[in-house]
Amino acid sequence: MKIVKYLLLPTLGVLSSLAHAQSSVTLYGSIDEGFEYISNLGGHSDYAMVSNTQQLGSRWGIKGTEDLGGGVNAVFQLENGFSLNNGSALPNGQMFGRQAYVGIGSNQFGTVTLGRQYDSVVDYVAPLAAVGSWGGTLFSHPFDADNLNETIRINNSVKYTSADYAGLQFGGLYGFSNQAGAFADNRAWSVGTRYQNGPLSVAAAYMNIDGASATTTGAVVASPYLSAQQRVAGVGANYTIGPAVLGLVYTHTDIVDRPTVPSSTVKFDNVEFNTKVNITAAWYLAAMYVYTRESVSSSGSHNNPHRNEVGLMADYRLSKRTDVYVQGVYEKASGQDVFGSIGDLSESSGQNQSVARVGIRTSF
Repeated sequence: MKIVKYLLLPTLGVLSSLAHAQSSVTLYGSIDEGFEYISNLGGHSDYAMVSNTQQLGSRWGIKGTEDLGGGVNAVFQLENGFSLNNGSALPNGQMFGRQAYVGIGSNQFGTVTLGRQYDSVVDYVAPLAAVGSWGGTLFSHPFDADNLNETIRINNSVKYTSADYAGLQFGGLYGFSNQAGAFADNRAWSVGTRYQNGPLSVAAAYMNIDGASATTTGAVVASPYLSAQQRVAGVGANYTIGPAVLGLVYTHTDIVDRPTVPSSTVKFDNVEFNTKVNITAAWYLAAMYVYTRESVSSSGSHNNPHRNEVGLMADYRLSKRTDVYVQGVYEKASGQDVFGSIGDLSESSGQNQSVARVGIRTSF
């Protein structure tokens, strides 16, 4: 019996160590492709095959966890975006341009991660809007100035995400400028929170960027909004009634001191109503309406254009992994020298624009 005991004890010790060192690595992704009709591009209509405009977008990634014991885990995620049409990496040819981070998580205290990451507006408010839940890029607010469609990601960032405390979660992010003697030149920070209780989900977030794209090594590179400061505040709520989800989202954006265009300061206020109805387990219908008011100030002049945008979508699931869908979005802009603009498309040649898309998506 002593011999058996001496043989079993080391074996049990090894198994115990393995139990505390369990890890998992997951390869995942989605592929999205479709045909689009786009009106008013250079005075003409366009028919094109366009990749990567649905909510998940075309991407692949690797994520993993390792159990360190005591409810603590090491975590990482690397995610690449790409165009199915030509195989190029997105955005801007980066290998892991969507996300790239590593960190430590605690079941009790939350998670700290470091790398290239999403800000708090994307984490907390975007999932309550059409663009971040079921709609995708075509359903983003004008020019994605509020970043709900993830146009901007934060480099050199440290992020904290709390554990879930009875439906309450909160967090924040800081992106370093990485500039000696210029700590505030191209830095970013954000904070956010959400609360879920039964059918109700509410969220709020704030993001601040100083000197976007002022340097090539700072927190924000290749921003479409070159400015001294960009501030975004957003709140939202979703409420589930039977098979339907009703949503309301408000965002405000200040883009201050733009050096490359005549307009020195631009403000955006977006109010969005959205709904999604699950007709059966296999298919759903969804709709969105957005009202946008802009405020453009430059050299004593002032302009207040506004936009109305309506979007519809139907999605049918062929299997657990694959679905087909149809989308349509129409925008009407009003004001002096204002042109329609849907999603990340070039501005319309007129004050209105419409897009229709038929697509297929598969996930793994």
